[in-house]
Amino acid sequence: MSKQPHIAVSAEQVSEKVIVCGEPDRVNRIAALLEQAELLADNREYRVMSGLYRGQRITVCSTGIGAPSAIIALEELAQCGVKYMVRVGSAGALQANIGLGELIVAEAAVRDEGGSKAYVASEFPAVACHQLVAGMDAYLKQQRYPSHAGVVRSHDSFYTDGEEELCQYWNKHGVLGADMETSALFTVGRLRGLQVASILNNVVLYQQDVQDGVNQYVSADDIMMAGENMAAKAALYALTTLA
Repeated sequence: MSKQPHIAVSAEQVSEKVIVCGEPDRVNRIAALLEQAELLADNREYRVMSGLYRGQRITVCSTGIGAPSAIIALEELAQCGVKYMVRVGSAGALQANIGLGELIVAEAAVRDEGGSKAYVASEFPAVACHQLVAGMDAYLKQQRYPSHAGVVRSHDSFYTDGEEELCQYWNKHGVLGADMETSALFTVGRLRGLQVASILNNVVLYQQDVQDGVNQYVSADDIMMAGENMAAKAALYALTTLA
């Protein structure tokens, strides 16, 4: 089978179980948890690696930033036969009780991004696969790692002029955190018959300046790196213990 135009892999190279993440270098860090990990492709924002975890083949693919590029990855992975997908990403907290490096397991997402709206009206819900959510929750409880489960919000820019007001609005409605891809993956994944989940590492405290938070993350703070590692392990556990 020919290679997909953006992720640059073919169906026979890809597992039916995939972890996606935004940053290409995060693919390498997640793949370090696998045995016999190998680089399959590295094109634009899409880096793809595969390896074994608990004897099961897992593919890891980066998606870049935002809904459009994440949807391209999902669509092409679906063409390769992928059935299960977990996003291991980062988020900014929308609640004051969520610390840096703590994890948010998304049960559903507010569709405040435009990518999924190109597919279906806003009334269509963005909901996670409950099996994958349950698997990640179980793992995090076993590890006694601080985590939160609930609704997140996905959006297209965190540098908007009204960002503070937006965060306060969703804070009052109990939304846990914000990212840029989860709702698009949940929505388009469901339309394409994929089982999708998302686990997000908190890298910005609620009401912390966004630029300060991003700079802190770029500096690879140990707490947040530990959160990313735990998120990846929870995703791997969920993917490899599916009934």
